Amino acid sequence: MKIGIPKEIKNNENRVSLTPGGAQTLTQHGHTVYIETQAGKNSGFGDEAYIRAGAKILPTAKEVFATADMIMKVKEPIPVEYNLIRPNQLVFTYFHLAADRELTDAMLQTNAVCLAYETVEKDHSLPLLIPMSEVAGRMSVQEGTKYLEKPQGGKGILLGGVPGVKPASVLILGGGIVGTQAAFMAAGLGAHVTIMDISLPRLRYLSEIMPANVDTVMSSRYNIEKMLPSVDLVIGAVLIPGAKTPYLITNDMLKLIEPGSVLVDVAIDQGGCFESSHATTHADPIYKVNDVVHYCVANIPGAVPMTSTLALTNATLPYALALANNGWEKACAQHPDLKAGLNVVNGKIAYKAVADTFGLKYEAI
Repeated sequence: MKIGIPKEIKNNENRVSLTPGGAQTLTQHGHTVYIETQAGKNSGFGDEAYIRAGAKILPTAKEVFATADMIMKVKEPIPVEYNLIRPNQLVFTYFHLAADRELTDAMLQTNAVCLAYETVEKDHSLPLLIPMSEVAGRMSVQEGTKYLEKPQGGKGILLGGVPGVKPASVLILGGGIVGTQAAFMAAGLGAHVTIMDISLPRLRYLSEIMPANVDTVMSSRYNIEKMLPSVDLVIGAVLIPGAKTPYLITNDMLKLIEPGSVLVDVAIDQGGCFESSHATTHADPIYKVNDVVHYCVANIPGAVPMTSTLALTNATLPYALALANNGWEKACAQHPDLKAGLNVVNGKIAYKAVADTFGLKYEAI
């Protein structure tokens, strides 16, 4: 199979979808890998490394899309890429379609096969979302800590406090991968952390593994509202696979939060879990509503591409190899986890949560 790796062109997206090591594995199995020139530069991988791995360099994204049977990306296609996608071409990337009707309509019109990293599901987990969730969860605390600083617009609180001064209060909404990693980071810095989730078994598990400065609380509007007046940093870490995220903090609830507090919405890719959220970029990451700082960058791991690219390829490569070796139809028939990643297939919506979000027809593949 011919596999194409275009350069990511979303604002400050520095990752690349395949490392030279991944390219070498695919070429060793008889496939041809085409890399757009400089696609890996910001992740620390020059063209020469890909050439040594057996890949071929192409000068433009247009040539990559025109040549490849399968396109591997990191982020969803953006408008300038829509017309580059061909009918029946397999596009393997993060899509987050439920948060973007324009993108959904565009992918339907391409008649391509859109296989989304974020809905590949195995043993009730999301193996291709986990590594980036781990990065985003840890970075959410790192960024939240920075924007709590007074020069950055925050209230001027040190997350861990100092002897004689109490630490910051951190509220984490969602006890999945993002929330767990965020809690470990915040607790490690000395903050007082509260994790909320709607799953009692998950809260019980988190209570067993977390340090003493982490509390677990059942998530409800009542409990969230009760905590908001005293929190300094809120991290939104809610995920409903393939579906739009519900609002857990409404605009009315913002009035309960002290000025200078920080909201980090890691769920922004799926629409965000704060009603006041809208996507931002690494170039312009924050804004304020009611004097509350909002950090809603839609590709948080793109800020640490050397780590993120390696972590992503570790997870995606076995699936990419299965798709390349067998073609998407046979691979999805053999691997139910891959089949769950099918979101749009030849002009049809193949993922129910996406169809339900927009009131469109769902057609099982």
